Amino acid sequence: MTHQLNMKGVRKTYATGAVKVEALRGIDLEIDEGEYLAIMGPSGSGKSTLMHIIGCLDVPTSGTYELDGTDVSLMTEKQLADVRNAKIGFVFQQFNLLPSLTALRNVELPLVYAGVHATERKERAMAALERVGLGARVQHRPGELSGGQQQRVSVARALVTDPALLLADEPTGALDSRSTAEILDLFDDLNAAGRTIVVITHEADVGARARHLVHIYDGLLRESTPIAVTGATR
Repeated sequence: MTHQLNMKGVRKTYATGAVKVEALRGIDLEIDEGEYLAIMGPSGSGKSTLMHIIGCLDVPTSGTYELDGTDVSLMTEKQLADVRNAKIGFVFQQFNLLPSLTALRNVELPLVYAGVHATERKERAMAALERVGLGARVQHRPGELSGGQQQRVSVARALVTDPALLLADEPTGALDSRSTAEILDLFDDLNAAGRTIVVITHEADVGARARHLVHIYDGLLRESTPIAVTGATR
């Protein structure tokens, strides 16, 4: 079987002077299309390093990583940037929206960088904002939106390029409990529609919303747990 994401023996070592730190010590991870995976671990466990490699923000010291059948382990910075732009949508704890731009313009930005024509950009951005329930707020700036709404804008921005993988790093860390529930409901809906989602989190209630849960400790995956569906059904 061809997996959408396939890691074999991934290690990452950082050198600080004469000191070497093994952040990842041999990660094997397979994710199929349409999966909803949560990666949990305490501070210093290696989950941020693993997220950076999954997101093609960094490369392994050794081992292989394939995304949609493409080996990204040995790519150049330019090639990694191309993979990020084409195949991965990012959602971060801090929404990273430009305060001077409307929701619509913020969502259009990845398409601007990709050279998409203005008319198509607007159509796709509008569709993405409708998809996350913000069709009536497209002309609002971030400061005119709640935290949960701002995160929905960032999800729309991540989806507008139709990426193979939605990668969310602590996506609810800056949200209250109600907004957290709204974002997790949205992830349930996106996954039920076939989107592959990987969430990095230290929050047990967030991890429990995924369909599959992996724990990372000291740079190693310790357990892999299927989870009963708590959100949308397939």
